[in-house]
Amino acid sequence: MAPRKFFVGGNWKMNGDKKSLGELIHTLNGAKLSADTEVVCGAPSIYLDFARQKLDAKIGVAAQNCYKVPKGAFTGEISPAMIKDIGAAWVILGHSERRHVFGESDELIGQKVAHALAEGLGVIACIGEKLDEREAGITEKVVFEQTKAIADNVKDWGKVVLAYEPVWAIGTGKTATPQQAQEVHEKLRGWLKSHVSDAVAQSTRIIYGGSVTGSNCKELASQHDVDGFLVGGASLKPEFVDIINARH
Repeated sequence: MAPRKFFVGGNWKMNGDKKSLGELIHTLNGAKLSADTEVVCGAPSIYLDFARQKLDAKIGVAAQNCYKVPKGAFTGEISPAMIKDIGAAWVILGHSERRHVFGESDELIGQKVAHALAEGLGVIACIGEKLDEREAGITEKVVFEQTKAIADNVKDWGKVVLAYEPVWAIGTGKTATPQQAQEVHEKLRGWLKSHVSDAVAQSTRIIYGGSVTGSNCKELASQHDVDGFLVGGASLKPEFVDIINARH
């Protein structure tokens, strides 16, 4: 079986304007990026078209969210069809901020995953436990439940990247140690083997998110079951290039 291609997603969240994002895109387009790494940038929806037009074709573009139907009276939402129409090929779904700031349920996230995949988008599906859940020793229970809600809605795993993001490490400066990340990734791969198939477990990329920086990315990337990163704050900085090249 072919090795899993390293995957680095940048989640720009609700940051930037045409000037600052234009400068970032200029930096990324001019950088020497490892050909062995798939790179995708998650732009705010209002800048998706701008990002897709300006970014080098070898860098993918993701929406940070979408809704579960193609069109209709859903003020403020965007659909996978619209995302595809402007040339973007990915969407981030189930991010902890969508779950915990905006109250999205496992069920809704599953419905979004099903629809995005049916429309042909690649999905970066996020899971992760909160600090009190980790301290209570229920990390596995939480992430397995979240993974099941996603997996129940997936027919083609070739279009899915699973992003493990411990909520306590997002934007806090706390990072899971490489050992903590590896332990959860290994258990997630085991869950996929038991509940989906061995082939899917071996081929699905499980990436880590949570205060990934230029200084900690190499050690994290060296872990056997860490297949890349979903990067928040650092994806807006030049060090994003170092993170993309973490395996080199």
